[in-house]
Amino acid sequence: MTYAVVTFGCRVNQADSLAIEDGLRARGGAAAPPETADVVVVNTCSVTASADQAARQTIRRIARANPAARIVVTGCYATRRPDEVSSLPNVFRVVDNTEKDALVPAIAAAGLTTAERFGGGDGPCGGTLEPGVAGRTAFTLRVQTGCEERCSYCIIPQTRGAGRSRPLAQVLRDVERAAHAGYREIAVTGVHLGSYGRDLAEGSSLVSLVRALAAFDADVLFRISSLEPMDCTDEIVDLVAASPRLAPHLHLPLQHGSDAMLRAMQRPYTAAYYRRLVERIAAVLPDAAVGTDIIVGFPGETEAQFVEMRTLLEWLPLTHLHVFPYSDRPGTAASRLHPKVAGPVIRDRGREIRAIGEQMTLRFRQSQVGRRVRALTVGDGASVVTEYYLKLRLDANRGRNEWVRVLVLDEARGALST
Repeated sequence: MTYAVVTFGCRVNQADSLAIEDGLRARGGAAAPPETADVVVVNTCSVTASADQAARQTIRRIARANPAARIVVTGCYATRRPDEVSSLPNVFRVVDNTEKDALVPAIAAAGLTTAERFGGGDGPCGGTLEPGVAGRTAFTLRVQTGCEERCSYCIIPQTRGAGRSRPLAQVLRDVERAAHAGYREIAVTGVHLGSYGRDLAEGSSLVSLVRALAAFDADVLFRISSLEPMDCTDEIVDLVAASPRLAPHLHLPLQHGSDAMLRAMQRPYTAAYYRRLVERIAAVLPDAAVGTDIIVGFPGETEAQFVEMRTLLEWLPLTHLHVFPYSDRPGTAASRLHPKVAGPVIRDRGREIRAIGEQMTLRFRQSQVGRRVRALTVGDGASVVTEYYLKLRLDANRGRNEWVRVLVLDEARGALST
């Protein structure tokens, strides 16, 4: 049996896809392009209408190119609109997010895999994965899924369900497996990562998880994925600052710079709170990469509120941002809010904020010039990603997945250094 896994969306989906790929390989599957694979798993996103559309287009394209393919669709779009997805060509099965961990056994039960060569795997990185599988040098590990926050624009609590954490001992076993398999960087992710452990009787928390990773006895760099501002506590920041195991890189979604908009979005903090948080990070970790997410064109967003956000972003010491034009998700509170912002206005505001983000990134890249930093070789070994999440082309090739010291020559290039 040959397989392909096509992934849309967030790092949690990337982690889920890696676990699916692990299970398929453990059952004797061999990776192949979607155009020739026997089974194609499409792991969908539904954060915006365009994400739904991209999944539909991809499924149709695979079916045209590979009429014999058995397509299995999972993820948030499949969970939200299973009937719509099942009507697409060549879709053999639609798997709800709550059943995603049983996806590979279901494929095996349908007779689409070969013999259980390695006993079916043992969760993420069950021994069959290695750096470079699925084109990724770093390992993405999901420690939690689900969300019980109620941001007014977000459909994800409906598609991922309540928060569910993996026990700390299980997480650490998977970290050991990934390190044993040769991974040198592990991205730790969750739908609401800051809620990690709240549902566990063992008393674990995000702090206890990060503390355990900081003390991990192997040359592995842990990159903490997106954290809600209210979950990025002083203790988390101090642990990142103190441990060489933790990447000096945080992603803290702001979403908007106007308190009125934050209230309408049902975000549990103010712009002033976010500003103080970023100021403290800059004081403790002056060279850290700190990114954010922004939504433009939320219902009721006035020109004055947009200017308020733009002014805040121009002041904040951030290093990169992602801009999301607001998209109505049926079933969310925001979809019922009015007035809606006109499409051309949303596009213009998005261009303005993206331009600010480009300046942030340029300033950050320029601030790194002349520094000697640790980096991991990726791809063909001619590129590296630094611990500050800066990607550079090297002046000489090395093997994939090697720790090197790099002198940052300019905004895009680095030289091997001692």
